[in-house]
Amino acid sequence: MGKYILALDQGTTSSRAILFDDQQNIIGVQQREFQQIYPQQGWVEHDPMEIYSSQAGVMSEVVARSGIDPRDIAAVGITNQRETTILWEKATGRPIYNAIVWQCRRTASIVDKLVAQPGMDEYIRQATGLVPDAYASGTKIKWILDHVEGAREKARRGEILFGTVDTWLVWKLTGGNVHVTDRTNASRTMIYNIGTLDWDDKMLEALDIPRAMLPRVADSSEIYGYTSIHGAMVPLAGIAGDQQAALFGQGCFSPGDAKNTYGTGCFLLMNTGDTLCRSKNGLVSTIAISLKGKVQYALEGSVFVGGAVIQWVRDELRFFTESCDAEYYAQKVPDNGGVYLVPAFTGLGAPYWDMYARGAIVGITRGTRREHIIRAAQESIAYQSADLVLAIEKDTGITIEDLKVDGGASRDAFLMQFQADILNKNVCRPVIRETTALGAAYLAGLATGVWQSPDEIRGLWKNDVTFRPQMEASTRKELLAGWHKAVGRSLDWADHN
Repeated sequence: MGKYILALDQGTTSSRAILFDDQQNIIGVQQREFQQIYPQQGWVEHDPMEIYSSQAGVMSEVVARSGIDPRDIAAVGITNQRETTILWEKATGRPIYNAIVWQCRRTASIVDKLVAQPGMDEYIRQATGLVPDAYASGTKIKWILDHVEGAREKARRGEILFGTVDTWLVWKLTGGNVHVTDRTNASRTMIYNIGTLDWDDKMLEALDIPRAMLPRVADSSEIYGYTSIHGAMVPLAGIAGDQQAALFGQGCFSPGDAKNTYGTGCFLLMNTGDTLCRSKNGLVSTIAISLKGKVQYALEGSVFVGGAVIQWVRDELRFFTESCDAEYYAQKVPDNGGVYLVPAFTGLGAPYWDMYARGAIVGITRGTRREHIIRAAQESIAYQSADLVLAIEKDTGITIEDLKVDGGASRDAFLMQFQADILNKNVCRPVIRETTALGAAYLAGLATGVWQSPDEIRGLWKNDVTFRPQMEASTRKELLAGWHKAVGRSLDWADHN
C-alpha cells in the first residue's frame, strides 16, 4: 500500500497540491494563483480551464519535485472552494461559460424573486439548510442556463453537465469518466435536500434546472475513480468542500467541536452530530461530513471577506507590498484610533445576510494614519468572526471554550491575539495549519486503508500555540459597540436592481 496521500486544495485565488506521508508530515507543497475576473461591479468569475490547468500543474509538479515514486501514492483527496458553479459540454468537456464564483452577487435579483413566492423563503431554509442568498450554486446554474443560448434544452438532454469545482476536477482528472460530488458540496447548492439526502425536486422546478445535468452525490470518503500521475493510476478517494474538510482536518468529530478558518473568507463551523440544528441567528445548517452512508451535520457562519480585506488594502490601497506586512503595520499604533473598516465588498454574510451592504471606513479624523486603517482591516476579520461565535452559541446553547483556528491568516499573531481578546476565549492554532488539505488527505486515506478510523486521526492532532485573552472587559465592550455601529452604516447601501 502507498504511504503518501496527495491533497488537491482548489481555492478561490489559487490552486495548491500538498503531499503528506502517513504520519501527516508535509513532504511538498506547490501553489499557483490564477486570474480573478470582474466583468461588472459585484460580479466575480474564474476561467474553468485555468482552474483545471493550475490544479493539474501543481499536482504534477509537487510529485516531480518530491522525487517519490508516484506508485507510492495511496490516494488523492480533493477539497475546493464551495458554491462556485461550472457548466460544461459532456461530449467535449468544454465549459459553456466562465465559472461563477461563490462571491458573485449577480443573482441577487433571482433570489429576491424566489423568496417573493409564498412560503418559498421558509422552504429553502428547511429543505436545504441555507439562508436564501446569491452565493449558493442554484441561482448561478439558472443564470447560466438563462443566458447561454440553447443551454437549457441541451441540459435537459443530458448534454450539459453541472458541477461545483470538485465535480469539475474529478471529471477532468478521470478523462470525463466520472460525474460525482459529495454531500458536503451538494449541501451548498440550494437545490439539495439535506434531510432526504437527494436533489430537491421543488427547488429544481423553481429554478428550472434539469435533473439530468446533476452529478451523483456520494460519501466524502470512497473511491470515485482513478487519475494518472506520471504514469501511475492513483485512486481519487476523498472529496469535501473546503470548510468541511478543515473541520475534519481539525479532528472536530464530536458534537460541540468547532473551528474557524481564516482564508479569503472566514468560516466558523460547529459539529452538531446527527442532529440537524436549525438556526434562529442567521447561521446555515449544512452537512459536516458523510462517511459510510451516514452524515454528520454542522452549523456554519460565513464571512464573505476575511483575509481578502488584507489583499484589498495591499493591492487597491497599496499600503504595503506583502500581505504579511499587515501584522507589522497594525502594531505600529496602540489602537485603531476610532477607525472601523467594514469589508462588505460583496454584501455581508452571517449573521446579517445583507446582499446590498457595501464596504465602509468610518471614524476617520485628520489624525488617521494608514496604520490605523491597516489595523482596522485586521480587526474587522476578528469582529466578524466574533459575531459568528456569538450566534452559534445562542443557537446551540453550547459555550465554545477553545476555538481551533486554521487558514492562511491564522499565521498572523496580532490577529489571533486580537481574536482571543475580542472573544474572551482561548484560540488554539495547530502545528499543521493546512487543515483544509489535511482533511482531504484524511478522507482519501480512510477510503484506502492508510488510516483505519476517525479516532485514529483524532489522535494525530497537535496544538502549536494557544492565544489567551488579555483585554479588559470594558475595552472589549467598547470596541464591539463601535464595530456594530459601523456595520449599521454599511447595511442596505447598494441599489436593489
